[in-house]
Amino acid sequence: MPFPPRVTVVEVGPRDGLQNESAVVATGDKIAFTDRLSAAGLRVIEVTAFVSPKWVPQMADAAEVFAGIARRPATRYTALVPNLAGLERARAAGVGEVAVFAAASESFSRRNINHSIDESLQTYRRVCARALEWGMPVRGYVSTAFGCPFEGAVPPASVANVSAALIEMGCFEVAISDTIGVAHPGQVPKVLEPVAERIGIERIALHFHDTRGTALANVLTSLQLGIVTFDASAGGLGGCPYAPGATGNLATEDLIYMLDGLGIETGVALPALVEASTFIEARLGHPLPSRYFRAAASQK
Repeated sequence: MPFPPRVTVVEVGPRDGLQNESAVVATGDKIAFTDRLSAAGLRVIEVTAFVSPKWVPQMADAAEVFAGIARRPATRYTALVPNLAGLERARAAGVGEVAVFAAASESFSRRNINHSIDESLQTYRRVCARALEWGMPVRGYVSTAFGCPFEGAVPPASVANVSAALIEMGCFEVAISDTIGVAHPGQVPKVLEPVAERIGIERIALHFHDTRGTALANVLTSLQLGIVTFDASAGGLGGCPYAPGATGNLATEDLIYMLDGLGIETGVALPALVEASTFIEARLGHPLPSRYFRAAASQK
């Protein structure tokens, strides 16, 4: 299959990238980081999460961050919500689009949110119903789709079942997520094909981690399957706090560099994206892992 002419990149650095950082990032710096990502041309930015500060203290200032960002008319600014209380906080903060997250493995679901898969889906049905009533589109995530840190291999049928449930309750798209970075190109079609049979290829997005260095290879395989939406994190920020060893999302710079080389349009300017990552790296106290970013930094 030929490559698509255009791809949507969902920037998750301000949320998924920062949520597990040990350094406390000031609210003003989160706002400035998001604004720099907007200026780079990213059209979908997951800004924060309206979750309990007890469990994710980095996201305690979610409302303040949303109040401070400079919103561009062509950009969607989204937030993660775990329940109705989070949704209500998000709406009060002026969020226009939200995301919910379910797991494809029981063990991860219980350790992550202390609910079974079915219990989590019951919660999200209520969240979706209320959000849609308020005119707020909902995106779904399916975590541990390619492997679980506690159970190992995850049946593709389980991924398809959870994905279908999220679509049925009103999610417009499902991000199939490689939470612990174990996916490889040979596995990608085996997971995606049963999902596509249930919800259609056009409703699938992909969220890869680069823990084992396979994220770009997985994207290349996915492009050939017809996927046109990919999550990425500026500088390769982040990982999952509940998944041991899962450090590093797919870096936005690395993704854009590859897509540019393939002639696939994204609307993202690499130099401005590098500036955004340079800004946030200085606030974290450690180097960012993106290969493109490191190469660009070495030439300055």
